Amino acid sequence: MLTELNPERITDNEVRQAVVLLMNLVEKVQQENARLREENQALRDENNRLKGEQGKPQIKAGRKQKANDHSSEKERRIPRERRKREKRPHLKIDREQVVKADKGQLPADAVFKGYEDLVVQDLQIKREVLLIRREKYYSPVEKKTYTAPLPPGYEGAFGPGVRAMILSLYHVGGMTEPKIKELLDEHGVEISSGKISMLLTKDMALWEEEGAALYRAGLASSLWQHTDDTSTRVNGENHHCHVVGNPYYSWYDTRERKDRLTVIAVLQQKERPDFLYDERTEDWLQLLDTPQWARDVVKTWPQAVLLSQEDVALLVASTLAERLNAQQQARVMEAGALTAYYAQQEMPVVPILVSDDAAQFAKITKIQALCWVHEGRHYKKLTPLLAYHQQLLAAFHEDFWQYYRQLLAFKKAPSEPEKERLELAFDVLFGRETGYEELDKRIAKTRRRKEKLLVALTYPEVPLHNNLAELAVRQRVRKRDISFGPRTSEGKKAWDLFASLSETSKKLGVSFYQYVFDRVSGAYQMPSLATLIQELAEQTLPP
Repeated sequence: MLTELNPERITDNEVRQAVVLLMNLVEKVQQENARLREENQALRDENNRLKGEQGKPQIKAGRKQKANDHSSEKERRIPRERRKREKRPHLKIDREQVVKADKGQLPADAVFKGYEDLVVQDLQIKREVLLIRREKYYSPVEKKTYTAPLPPGYEGAFGPGVRAMILSLYHVGGMTEPKIKELLDEHGVEISSGKISMLLTKDMALWEEEGAALYRAGLASSLWQHTDDTSTRVNGENHHCHVVGNPYYSWYDTRERKDRLTVIAVLQQKERPDFLYDERTEDWLQLLDTPQWARDVVKTWPQAVLLSQEDVALLVASTLAERLNAQQQARVMEAGALTAYYAQQEMPVVPILVSDDAAQFAKITKIQALCWVHEGRHYKKLTPLLAYHQQLLAAFHEDFWQYYRQLLAFKKAPSEPEKERLELAFDVLFGRETGYEELDKRIAKTRRRKEKLLVALTYPEVPLHNNLAELAVRQRVRKRDISFGPRTSEGKKAWDLFASLSETSKKLGVSFYQYVFDRVSGAYQMPSLATLIQELAEQTLPP
């Protein structure tokens, strides 16, 4: 009976308020009961494991049975008109083959009417064994032998084709090292497992240079950058892969931590952030809610000189640690790192960061744009028991995405009157009180994020969601599922570097295999990825 109750039908105000209170209490009891059930089951499983038995089996639900799917993609997407793909793709024809009809099977009056064309794609993988004969000369006077150098890309008994293929299979094809060896064996290439591993992780100087230029060009290519992170195991230990990017590139950087200092170091492309304290630090300390007395102490530290993380840690421990907790001490260090980041000129400073609402991304850039898709997930996580609350949630959910679609329309044709209207509409939508307590709490949290959710009203080119970063993260997750994780620092660096190069190649429409072949063969006929990013940014993105 209670599940079907609608308090709007109750005319007595006091009774209606009591019923609303009771219904919210039922929801709280239901949530608490569910939490206690999960906790109790976890304790039972742990107790069974300690006894040498097995816990409750985790049976994954089918795709249609997923009850904890909080994705908002279905609501976000606007249906698009499907276009039929062309039957004949525009491909460069390498050769033609004429197939003649058997005239003996044709009637006597058959007349030739031309050809019916069919474009067919094929692929050939063929081993080539090359004997390189290097001229050798000996100088009796100098008692020294002179040998002609090897052609570029043929060092180490394997040519650029093998090197490019191994890198493509591993980083684009997602194949493991044993499977790559198995494929090469099938085609008669005699190569050891150790050599494959070396080609994947050693001699990274060329790629590090290309990667550094790519990242610098990517940061300078737009007013805004996406960012996100995901877990990565390095030699069995938990690390975090940070992703930065926009429509033209993706940059991967695996670090031990994912706090704000680490995010600053990633943006500055340093192993550890630099620290600088001067008159600009006061603004950051105030923004990070540092007490006034602590700000006064910071002014007595060495000013206008770069400090290391160890130097700042010692200063904090000796002057602030007695009165500030660990979190407040971290804010003081972050203020110094942010001052140094905005003072440096080696890397472009990011004006707007598009992210989810994780704490480490807040207050790093002058402007932060929050993801509407991520915000929508919070509402999908609400699981009301009562039918009335379910109806309230469904109605608000519909209004939420209707407002999102209005923002999309504004981005295509921005105007000052529409901007003002949407700002007022935000206040109306997220100023709503439904009576469903958990929903009202969630609405209030969204209302407090108004400035970060409406960045696109001032900067229409800024996206409303963080999907590009999440898609880039998904590539690391797939890689992690296949190979679990790198085991050495060299492997970690190679994972990040080639993920950056391969994903950026994909965004730029460049063949990763051809790009790698061009570089290892010494041809250098293809422009660098950094150059392509700069050219495309100049053509399409506003300055």
